[in-house]
Amino acid sequence: MAESNSVWTANPQAWDAALAERVIREKSTLPGAAMPVLHALQQTFGHVPKDAIPLVAEILNLSKAEVVGVVSFYHDFREEPPGAHTLRICRAEACQAMGSDALAADVSANLGVANGETTADGKVTLQEVFCLGNCALPPAMMLDGKVYGRATAERVKQLLSAASS
Repeated sequence: MAESNSVWTANPQAWDAALAERVIREKSTLPGAAMPVLHALQQTFGHVPKDAIPLVAEILNLSKAEVVGVVSFYHDFREEPPGAHTLRICRAEACQAMGSDALAADVSANLGVANGETTADGKVTLQEVFCLGNCALPPAMMLDGKVYGRATAERVKQLLSAASS
């Protein structure tokens, strides 16, 4: 399963209101434009900046509450910049049956962050997700867009260490 570009952006841009407006207007005529606009903003900036919400609302003729509702409802949208690396741990049924709850708890404790948080050094963002499409090799995890099966706490440590090198 390929990682959505809306989740992980290798080189996000710094906030720029003029750039945000161009991105929004470029997608504003698409059917159901809110989702494509928010994905494009996240692709550009690495997250959906709070300063973009009023622009999206105005250009798409929505309330700010509607825009915030969409951003907060979908787990792929981030309101804060992600860490240098994004680690996703599957919590769906097949992975739960093979120990993903314990894996997620261990990784969370080792990193010192809860689901959705980024480590203090800005290196890793931890996300719990429901299905990475690798149910044959549970528990599954994804690091920076690459899916791994039969994940263990030790393997997570090794992969994060290699990614940070």
